[in-house]
Amino acid sequence: MELLWKLLLLLSLVECLTGSGVLLKPVFTKQPGSVVFPLQPGENRREVVFSCEAQGHPSPSYRWKLNDSFIVARPGSRYSLMGGNLHISNLNKDEDVGIYQCLASNSFGTIVSREASLHIAYLENFKTQRRSPVRVREGQGVVLLCGPPPHSGELTFTWIFNNYPSFVIQDTRRFVSQKTGNLYIAKVEPSDVGNYTCVVTNTVTKSSVQGPPTPLVLRVDGVMGEYEPKIEVQFPEVVPVAKSSTVKLECFALGNPVPTISWRRADGASFGRKVDINKASGVLEIPYFQQEDAGMYECVAENSRGRNSVKGKLSFYAPPHLIEKPQDVQMTIDDTLGWECKASAKPKPSYRWLKNGEALDPMEDRVQANNGVLTISSLNLADIGMYQCVAENKHGRIFTNAELRVVAIAPDFSQNLLKAQTLARLGGDILIECKPRMSPRGVISWRKGKEALRESHRVTVLESGSLRIGNVSKMDAGLYTCVARNQFGVASSAGSLLVKEPTSITSPAGHLDVTVGESIVLPCQVSHDPTLDLKFTWFFNEQLIHFGSHGSYFEKVGGRSAGDIMIRNIQLRHAGKYTCAVQTKVDSVSIATDVVVRGPPGPPVDCQVTEMTETTAAVSWGPGLDHHSPILSFTIQARTPFSLGWQAVTTVPELLGGKQLSATVIDLSPWVEYEFRVLATNSIGTGEPSKPSKKARTKEMLPRLTPARVNGGGGGRSELVITWEPVPEEMQSGPGFGYVVAFRPLGAPGWMQAAVTSPDASRYVFKNESIPPFSPYQVKVGVYNNKGEGPFSPVTTIYSAEEEPSRAPGRLKARSVSASEVEVTWKPLAWSNNRRRILGYELRYWGEKEKQDTARVIRTVGNKTSVLIRDLDGSSTYYISLRAYNSAGVGPQSSIVNVTTKKPPPSQAISKIMWNTSNSKVILRWDQVHALENESEVTGYKVMYSQDKHSRPSVVETNTTSLELSLPVNEDYVIQIKPFSEGGEGSSSRQITIPKTAVSIAMGAAPPPLSSAVTVVNMAVLILTTRTVL
Repeated sequence: MELLWKLLLLLSLVECLTGSGVLLKPVFTKQPGSVVFPLQPGENRREVVFSCEAQGHPSPSYRWKLNDSFIVARPGSRYSLMGGNLHISNLNKDEDVGIYQCLASNSFGTIVSREASLHIAYLENFKTQRRSPVRVREGQGVVLLCGPPPHSGELTFTWIFNNYPSFVIQDTRRFVSQKTGNLYIAKVEPSDVGNYTCVVTNTVTKSSVQGPPTPLVLRVDGVMGEYEPKIEVQFPEVVPVAKSSTVKLECFALGNPVPTISWRRADGASFGRKVDINKASGVLEIPYFQQEDAGMYECVAENSRGRNSVKGKLSFYAPPHLIEKPQDVQMTIDDTLGWECKASAKPKPSYRWLKNGEALDPMEDRVQANNGVLTISSLNLADIGMYQCVAENKHGRIFTNAELRVVAIAPDFSQNLLKAQTLARLGGDILIECKPRMSPRGVISWRKGKEALRESHRVTVLESGSLRIGNVSKMDAGLYTCVARNQFGVASSAGSLLVKEPTSITSPAGHLDVTVGESIVLPCQVSHDPTLDLKFTWFFNEQLIHFGSHGSYFEKVGGRSAGDIMIRNIQLRHAGKYTCAVQTKVDSVSIATDVVVRGPPGPPVDCQVTEMTETTAAVSWGPGLDHHSPILSFTIQARTPFSLGWQAVTTVPELLGGKQLSATVIDLSPWVEYEFRVLATNSIGTGEPSKPSKKARTKEMLPRLTPARVNGGGGGRSELVITWEPVPEEMQSGPGFGYVVAFRPLGAPGWMQAAVTSPDASRYVFKNESIPPFSPYQVKVGVYNNKGEGPFSPVTTIYSAEEEPSRAPGRLKARSVSASEVEVTWKPLAWSNNRRRILGYELRYWGEKEKQDTARVIRTVGNKTSVLIRDLDGSSTYYISLRAYNSAGVGPQSSIVNVTTKKPPPSQAISKIMWNTSNSKVILRWDQVHALENESEVTGYKVMYSQDKHSRPSVVETNTTSLELSLPVNEDYVIQIKPFSEGGEGSSSRQITIPKTAVSIAMGAAPPPLSSAVTVVNMAVLILTTRTVL
């Protein structure tokens, strides 16, 4: 008992320190790493330091092990500790080489560091000074042995030939093994005779030593004949390779002729790009070795005398790598600990456990360690400590740490108080949980009110300490207290039990049958305890309905006390099972309603074409879903590359009933690719169409349709031009479509024919010098395809090409009408004869400073004999020519005439207009307009008046500067005046408005046009004076 209280005191200290945030358990912050020490001959300073550092409170102390034996660091010895670091002085290669581990300990336990190795690299001198000569025949292979001296650390080898620095160069004939150091010469040549010296270099110490020279002497008793390869350098049958390391395989053979070396994988797989075959194929190097690189490798040596090979297996291995670690835990007395440690490795790792740096002894039944899983049952305070899992295979081991704390405490409810109120449904079951914190596990009892609670068939205290009451009644309501006891104390916690009325759904479960587009209400009425809030949740086919996110189809309409929902504009996809779930704090109930939605049929299935003729197609299909309303009829639609979408087709039978699953489509076009689809109809409507059938083409047949609008005429000399409208592709009835053009002179008995092979052609030109101009021909156009010829179009009469006009028009005259207009007249030619027609005349005119080839053109149609040329410049000379034209072209040019336009009319507008009215007369006066020097003289004035600005004005001409108009004075008038001359009309005055007046006499004046400097307001001013005569 005294030990137990000491442990409790320690635990209290631990919890106190933990609460202050101080790290308690020992945790490595620095661990030792492996060391390779280069030992140089004659070196005095031989010291190595292994680092080790850990955190913890109290501060950890340190110990070290060498090859699993503790190192005793005495004063004056070669071992000393500085903090956790181990210093080794005066290294001894025989005593100090091995595996080192650091142990860090404090009052909470001991942890062991990873393993760190110490190797001492050195290279001694060769012992022998002379070597016997090696005698060989020319053509024979030879091996010169290196025999490196005692050493530690990786070596590299080179050979000197005769004298330094003449090194042996490796090629297909010579090879230096970096495994043995030996020099291999596949086939000796006279140039190889000499002394060979092996040079050994330690890659760690960087030191090199040379062996004694080996003389190579050529024997004189003959030359070695050819022989098959003999492999002298080969790799082991099994080569273990660590993950991500680089492996090199050596292979070399003696032979005459010199063998070639090749490599391959026995499984036939190709080498990746990372594989390097170098030194004349004597070395195969695989960097970054992975699992997929493992397997059987073969070296093949061959020459003209034969072939030899060796095989070896590269086996993949990987030291352990932790993938699951035990975590620090704090548990109570009598609990069960379960830790799992898992590592990946090749081969599979084994596991062992340490406690405080020592092997865990699973002698007790309550301690089980199996394949990385540690289980300790019935925990007690003696189990407290630092545990380590060690995962290891023959290629390495790895450590991971975890702390186990076992606590002993008196009962405590501070973290898990009983619920202040527990609600129970009348007639239901209730569980009141009691989960105090205490260690070890003690005794739990219950009170109701102040009385101890007695167990019965309804009232049970569970093993966990919680209280279960079944078939709850009103009498069970009250205050309940849970009391927990162990050897360290007593604690209690209390809470009330409230009994509530059960919730029930009063709406009956139902079955609804509706039509697409209707709106329905699904009821969910309930009775419940009025003190409890209700929560309604709806499910559709077991999936929660999110109101507002289903296209506004679902809407809650029940208010707070009912859960009714409305489904608006119901669709086929809304058919299914609807569940209303009602939940309170004490219970939950639900009810389901099945909804059947009737709608138009679903799309028919498996629409296919079973047979095609020239104009018919046999179509079959399967019925789709009827959506709870029998299918009454089917409709077939077709589509071609030439149709605008899907079109209804004619079928046999004409009406397709609901049981009809096949029909013949008629009146199709031959040699056209069709797709078909089927639609089903029931009493509710027509549904979606089926998927289109595969495309199918009707059979070809003789063409039936002839070209439309057969016509012709025109063209060049000696040509007969025949035109028509091409037959659409869908009406050509088959491949190889073309036209047969037939023609003959009017009245001739026989037809001439020509084939036009292009189906898109719309014109044929027959050219022959014997064709008289403008002669009548009868023409017709037929059709054909690969099946044969079809019908011809009706016969029509056309004319051959006519000749151009042969004469020029005569008596061409031009007269200036105004400054901008010229009238041109001529004598017409005969309208037609038997060789040509006159369709009209082409007039060309150009200015005095312009060239004739830039002339502007006016064409007349028919037998006109005059043209008015407009938009000319005043006082300007123009040249004019004329030709007749027809469909063949233009005739010869007439003689050229010239004409000069008149001077332009006056540019000055009338400056001032005065007016007065008297009874029914309006008297106008204005200032005379004077022409400028380059303008034609004024010959008169035009007065234009109307009742508003939009009606057509009346015009009166006068050669004076006044005018009297008989107009009613009870109307408004708009008046404009402009001068005219032989050059045309001049500029108009501004519009003036004479308002209607009630007086018998009125006067007014309009000012001259305003300059641009006058404001907009002033422009609107009208000077008006009135005088009344009494």
